[in-house]
Amino acid sequence: MQPVQDAVVYVVDDDAGVRDALAWLLRSRRLTSEVFDRAEALQAVLSRSPPIQACCLLLDVRMPGMSGLALFDWLVHTGQHHAMPVIFLTGHADVPTAVDAVKRGAFDFCEKPFSDNALVDRIEQALAQSQSVMGARSEQALLRQRLSELTERERDVMQLVVEGLPNKLIADQLDISVRTVEVHRARVFDKMAVKSAVELTNALRNM
Repeated sequence: MQPVQDAVVYVVDDDAGVRDALAWLLRSRRLTSEVFDRAEALQAVLSRSPPIQACCLLLDVRMPGMSGLALFDWLVHTGQHHAMPVIFLTGHADVPTAVDAVKRGAFDFCEKPFSDNALVDRIEQALAQSQSVMGARSEQALLRQRLSELTERERDVMQLVVEGLPNKLIADQLDISVRTVEVHRARVFDKMAVKSAVELTNALRNM
């Protein structure tokens, strides 16, 4: 799998030995990491500024204070778990809990002691998913921006174009000339950065 560029792997574990081992492993695979000894510390960072680059989270289940599960629930509540896939790091006793978390949207879990290669494989897959989600969100934001730049009349024309009406029927329905429809249609295509009605329809459908 091709490495995801400029990605960050967040690590939250109260065990300093585990944090150091994971940081070393990630460095050895040329992956950038940010480590935290408490779930509250990462929560504070994400509350201030959610990440804008591909990322994933290696999260211990049991920790003093806020547990890994409580942080995961917060990520789900705030909708951040899609763009930041969560891989739980569990002891044997926590496996059923981790399995339940996966059913609720966590990306995966790895039981301690974990295989370095298997863990890195899952991290790279999680980062690829994050990149896909981030890309889709960026595209949707761009489409919303483009839509906001349409005039009211251009929106009227766009809606009828998407419904499949030819220019003559659009002109009749809006009580304007066919030439005016053609001008508005061309402007809609230009502002929405599409070349056809099919492309426009698909773009709007993906919003």
